[in-house]
Amino acid sequence: MNNAVADTVLETSGLTKRFSGFTAVDNVSLKVKTGSIHALIGPNGAGKTTCFNLLTKFMQPSAGKIIYRGDDITYLKPADVARRGLVRSFQISAVFGHMTALENVRIALQRERGASFDFWRSDRNLQRFDDRACALLEDVGLGAFIHTKAAELSYGRKRALEIATTLALDPPLLLLDEPTAGMTEQDVERIVDLIKRLRQGRTILMVEHNLSVVAGLSDRITVLMRGRVLAEGDYETVSRDPAVITAYLGQDHA
Repeated sequence: MNNAVADTVLETSGLTKRFSGFTAVDNVSLKVKTGSIHALIGPNGAGKTTCFNLLTKFMQPSAGKIIYRGDDITYLKPADVARRGLVRSFQISAVFGHMTALENVRIALQRERGASFDFWRSDRNLQRFDDRACALLEDVGLGAFIHTKAAELSYGRKRALEIATTLALDPPLLLLDEPTAGMTEQDVERIVDLIKRLRQGRTILMVEHNLSVVAGLSDRITVLMRGRVLAEGDYETVSRDPAVITAYLGQDHA
């Protein structure tokens, strides 16, 4: 892997997604630097989540190319992309409500077994994952909720649990879709602190509406508007861009 490739973990060129009569993502080119926190922002309907769906292959692009760690992944399946270490969270928390926090993380840790996921086997067969699962739960602030069923956790803690299960896959690139959406101020602070810790040794690409979160975390920001890239740069640069102020920032600060 040459230095240019090593410096860029994810890159798109001309990424486009068309539905009948509507273009949700329009010729988007991104370059996510290794070790950075890169944010996608924009008003509702800007194409941010569709872009995430394209990157993680939940949707196939109509045009364009996606390069991940030097390899073309444009037409790979979602599972193949995840195995390569490009892993995402979702806007809606995706955990098993009937299982405890420990059990949720333990299932994710079974990835090291290959394709076998032992939902039905006795705890004895899975206990070797417990130490690592407990450590991950401690990392996301859920050490006191190890044996609590996911359905009984608050919304913010469910999101933290989802991040813990995502981290169990040890991804070099973590895609976070609205990590603080719907959270209380206390939960937002907890997740922001968590993301700051998570950046050690990995790259984070996130969609986020909370501009104070974006300002405090992001090294680089891409602003989308109607599926197109409107502006890109650090927070100071994009926040002073007249087009961004009109299209997005002005709406939030009016």
